[in-house]
Parts: sequence; structure tokens; C-alpha cells
Amino acid sequence: MEAINYFSLFGIAESLHPDAAQVKKQFYALSKQWHPDRFAAAGVAERNEALRMAALLNDAYKTLSDPDKTLAYLLRDAGVLAEEEAYKLPTEFLMEMMELNEAVSDYEAQPEDAALKAAAEQSVQAQLDALQQEASQLAQRWEQEGKTPELLNALKDFHFRKKYLLRIRERMPLPADR
Repeated sequence: MEAINYFSLFGIAESLHPDAAQVKKQFYALSKQWHPDRFAAAGVAERNEALRMAALLNDAYKTLSDPDKTLAYLLRDAGVLAEEEAYKLPTEFLMEMMELNEAVSDYEAQPEDAALKAAAEQSVQAQLDALQQEASQLAQRWEQEGKTPELLNALKDFHFRKKYLLRIRERMPLPADR
């Protein structure tokens, strides 16, 4: 069976940042149409199709509602990202992350030290801010150029760098944890 494109399923254009309201609206409309309770008196094949579609709709909604999942989905759909891919990050990036990891490790060793905490938080936030700016630039290119091989590769590299940085960020307590 051919895979169903989530954007086509929801009747929206492919985008790095699909309109959240439109995604939600389409999800609810299609969920109502394919809700398994509506097929309770139907045959086995129809009930199974309703269950399949309900699961597909839930997965599509979760994917298109999360920018990181949307990016990964688009990259897999374009054939440039494999499941559980081991990607080699650029050396320059890894060197920057080594310094960031050291700052976070220093904080982890002495969490009561306010200066270490502030330095680690500032370093992490600076990297996240830089990534956010890059994400905006890549999104603009997507809108202007479409899915060029060069842009897809840049998005793939961005995807893996962001995942790496978020793993470092997870080591820092969230504001509510303080």
C-alpha cells in the first residue's frame, strides 16, 4: 500500500511551518469522518480502514503540529533522511559543542554555583538563538526556492545540529525546575 502524504491528507501545501489552525481544523474534520464509532455496524474491512485512518490522522496531526517532527517528515519524504540515521556532524560544530558541553558539565558538577549556572544557560541560549535565526533563513529559502537538493541537505544538517543541541539543553533544568 502506498504511503499517504500528510500534507495531501490534510489538503494543505507542504511547508516547514504549516498553519496550525488549518492543521487542527482538517484534523478534526477528518477525524469526525473516519471515527471508528461511525463504522461500528460496517463490515470488517470498513472497520479496519476506519481504524487505520484514525491512526494515520493522529500520526499526521502530531507530526504537522511539531516543527521538528514536520522537518524530519519532509526530509524523510524527500529521501534525504533515513530512520535512525547516524549523521556525521561538521567538525566546527562539534568543537563549539565541546565548549558548550564543558560549560554544562561544570554547572552539573556544582549546580549551586550561580555563576556557572548563568554561564551555562547563557551559552545554551546563545546557541538556541543562533539556530532559531538559521531556521528562519532556511524557511525563507524553502518558500522562495522550494525543495532544492542543496536546501534539503542544509535542512538535514540543521536538523541534526538542533537535535544535538537539544540533548545538551535537556541536561539543564527548566525554569520551573529551579
